[in-house]
Amino acid sequence: MEITDNLIHSRSVPGGQSGELMQFSRQAVHWEWMSFSVRRLVPGESWECHHPGEETACVLLSGTCAVEWNKQRKEIGKRRTVFDGLPYALYLAPGDRARFTAISTCEIAECHVPSQSQLPSRLVTPVDVSVSLRGGGNASRQIVDIMPPDFPADRLIAIEVYTPGGNWSSYPPHKHDVHNPPGEVDLDEIYYYRMYRPGAFAHQRLYRTDGSRDSVLTARDGDVVLVRDGYHPVVAGPGYDVYYLNFLAGSARALSVTEDPSHVWIRSAWGKMDDRLPLIREEPLQG
Repeated sequence: MEITDNLIHSRSVPGGQSGELMQFSRQAVHWEWMSFSVRRLVPGESWECHHPGEETACVLLSGTCAVEWNKQRKEIGKRRTVFDGLPYALYLAPGDRARFTAISTCEIAECHVPSQSQLPSRLVTPVDVSVSLRGGGNASRQIVDIMPPDFPADRLIAIEVYTPGGNWSSYPPHKHDVHNPPGEVDLDEIYYYRMYRPGAFAHQRLYRTDGSRDSVLTARDGDVVLVRDGYHPVVAGPGYDVYYLNFLAGSARALSVTEDPSHVWIRSAWGKMDDRLPLIREEPLQG
């Protein structure tokens, strides 16, 4: 695993082969809350998830699999890639076990954090998530809330974001590094990137208004950006639609942020929603 200025590159695993694409512990990256991994399973292969003293969120990125937990078993997964539909996810209470067995080749993102909560484990299906459009003009993007603040969890929040090529996201720039509720809470954040086309990229700026940090990272397919503090807007390369999976955890389970006052004015000027959105359509209601 290569970590450079808060950027972590994925491992190269040849197509059709199983393996761990990404893995780091919170200790390895020197922060308080989140450990993260992404793994690929080939048909018939199984993987067990079990973290005593930690709650876990598993998001099925692609493929189909059978998942067993707490004497329940479900076959889950519809999308070939993250750009083909809405997600399935499993919330696991501290100490609960889940076993995933691939039906087709599948990829699973996992995030776990310390917790003593005993909130029940729960499967999230495409009809359970909420979909919204945010921003306007070339700051338009699509939000898929998997485990938002009102989801019954202790620390973890999970969100998918789709940004059309050339658009800005996480904009106006915002931060969440001070515990000062209700205005702002202190949250670490993972950005896990997947790209629609080969060669795609996104730029993410990490900066503080006092000038002590100002860097631009180039994220490609499978990369992770760690947001520890400061503002962190994203722009997708023109022609390249970008997906990122956000996991957040910290001092409170709330999305309370402070926007950079220098850029808040854009809200009054960014115009109508981008006609390319939504990139992903909502699932029809069952029954």
